[in-house]
Amino acid sequence: METAPVTLWVAMDVAKETLEIGCSTPDAVRVRRVANAPAGFRELLKALPPRAHTAVVLEATGGYERNVIAELLEAGYRVALVNPRQVRDFAKGWGILAKTDRIDARVIALFAQHVQPRMLREMPEQQRELADLVTRRRQLLDLRTRESNRWAQTSAKAARKSIQQVLNLLDGQIHKLDKAIAELIDSDDDWKAKSELLQSTPGLGRVTAATLLAELPELGELNRQQIAALVGLAPFNDDSGQHQGQRHITGGRAAVRCVLYMATLVATKHNPTLKAFAQRLQKSGKKFKVVQTACMRKLLVILNTMLKNKTSWNPAFDA
Repeated sequence: METAPVTLWVAMDVAKETLEIGCSTPDAVRVRRVANAPAGFRELLKALPPRAHTAVVLEATGGYERNVIAELLEAGYRVALVNPRQVRDFAKGWGILAKTDRIDARVIALFAQHVQPRMLREMPEQQRELADLVTRRRQLLDLRTRESNRWAQTSAKAARKSIQQVLNLLDGQIHKLDKAIAELIDSDDDWKAKSELLQSTPGLGRVTAATLLAELPELGELNRQQIAALVGLAPFNDDSGQHQGQRHITGGRAAVRCVLYMATLVATKHNPTLKAFAQRLQKSGKKFKVVQTACMRKLLVILNTMLKNKTSWNPAFDA
């Protein structure tokens, strides 16, 4: 069944307390601001145009958009999540330099109308739970790193004791989250099978597997170019006339790149395929960052192929 083309983009500038509404067609939605809360979501759904030719677009705001996206998807609306930096660059290109919530909403709608961003798929409740657990674990690890740095910079005995107590508490909370994440993955046959396939890769452990399942549910469903671009590992040209600039990556899902970076550091030492690939790039004179990025992209593409074909790691993968 073909999806009807989008003729109206409804955009939302998301804040902690409010949602500011804007449209690609002026005055298509009478409600201009609603609360970023269940009561506001109900008001929003009543005011939105029919679903058939309408799509909703939001900027990624670190989590404040998650609940309204879930409500919109459950109500049957098509939803796109876009990078705030790309929207801002678009606004500058159009000469829109002023910045208010209402202007931002209108700009997001115009951006979506011209760029036609990729639509999100509905995230089941269990998927949202896994994403929340993985996100919370990452937050606690960040806190632990900060406290560890403070411990190293502190000489007072009482201060060190206080920091150590916090570290012990964080370790306990991280351990509980690890257990909850493992139990949630084991409770789903599809997740469990995917996790086992991912962990068959030398250098890739349960934390990386859980993050990929939570933050990159598209893994195994897209082609190599699409999955690399989605994560932000697709190289972009920087050429003009006789100038040939260095290729660079941009955008994508930072949390996924972080775990892939750590997994790649291990894999380039202990995974024969990635190790040989990295050594070949190093011998050709590539810088460390270029080598790591290329290895991350290769690892991601291999993992994508493994899940697509439902196969475990194969030492014969082309290096």
